Amino acid sequence: MIHDFSSFGFDEKITQGLDAMRFEKPTEIQVRVIPEVMAGQDVIGCAQTGTGKTAAFLLPLIDHIIKNPDTDKSRALIVVPTRELAVQIAQQLEGFSYFAPISSLAIYGGGTGEVYSNEKRSLIRGVEIVVCTPGRMISHLNLGYVDFSELEFLILDEADRMLDMGFYDDIMKILSFLPKKRQSLLFSATMPSKIRELSRKILHKPVEINIGLSKPPDQIQQVAYVVYERQKMDLLPLLMNDLSMKSILVFGSTKAGVKQIARQLKNQKHNIEEIHSDLAQNEREAVMNRFKSRQTRILVATDIISRGIDIEDIDMVINYDVPNDAEDYVHRIGRTARAENLGKACTLIGTAEQEKFASIERLLKKEITKMSLPGEIGPGPDYRTSGKKQNDTRRKRFKRRVAKAGAKRR
Repeated sequence: MIHDFSSFGFDEKITQGLDAMRFEKPTEIQVRVIPEVMAGQDVIGCAQTGTGKTAAFLLPLIDHIIKNPDTDKSRALIVVPTRELAVQIAQQLEGFSYFAPISSLAIYGGGTGEVYSNEKRSLIRGVEIVVCTPGRMISHLNLGYVDFSELEFLILDEADRMLDMGFYDDIMKILSFLPKKRQSLLFSATMPSKIRELSRKILHKPVEINIGLSKPPDQIQQVAYVVYERQKMDLLPLLMNDLSMKSILVFGSTKAGVKQIARQLKNQKHNIEEIHSDLAQNEREAVMNRFKSRQTRILVATDIISRGIDIEDIDMVINYDVPNDAEDYVHRIGRTARAENLGKACTLIGTAEQEKFASIERLLKKEITKMSLPGEIGPGPDYRTSGKKQNDTRRKRFKRRVAKAGAKRR
């Protein structure tokens, strides 16, 4: 039984990096994935953000390169859906390999021409581990100077999100530049049929490891407000007036919606910034850094940061819009109550969003407390999902049958 990282037999340089980063006990996915990767197996892993899957593929990858320093060409390619996730993985990679002579590079769009030229030089020299977003990688591959002929590892992280973002053709294009003989790992928070189809195309006799969707931790206080759509913007500032909430993350479902929310809150003089795909990469990084350091109290964001971004000490998450996918709700509110801290998650349920929220409650197998609206907001609509309507109908039918039976007896 594996109880600590020393049980994996990692090179001492990795152990030093883990100690420096205060990694002590491996998570379930690390215990199950790392031995398979070290044994040379292809892996398909179903695990959400926060389970430790990044270390599960980075650590055996680094260990292999340290123990087999035979080439100066690229050894591993990690493909991810967003710039933010690419940056975060690159940062963890730097930490784990701090004491090891391993070269790595994060490649993603939105940078300057100088950044692109630096990426090109590194790829020509043969950086050992490349972390990339699909579009940017293809632009380099198409120019003919990238040599992946000796690539040993391909990792697709958050594959379901990549397919949702329309990257299927880009992934297949990247695969056409890779050697067929390689070790491939695919990680996804969900396992729909399209992920199964993709895995059949890129993996060879994979070991499947399913950690499942973790429920939100108990230290998150989950509440919801049932509102008319026009009441959301009146309610939102009232939720933010709790000054004990030093760091607040507001999720909107579209970038147009995020811009509108941010604009109205800025007009009300709130300390707020916004983040979405229209911002340049350097702007997004600056916004995230200010939010992490609490220079900015409120961040309004699309789901671009709902997964894979590790921000500590967020006091409250507000779902201005109910997420379209029930599992995205878990990812969103998982931004708070990190590292055993307490946190609060509030969801504003518009009349057209009640069925979506009911699906979240079914996933969680619990009913989330519906709070009364403040008096100045006025009354909101009833919370009436199809399930409740069916139950109401059954009760009415039962009462009618009882009434008829009573009438016959009389």
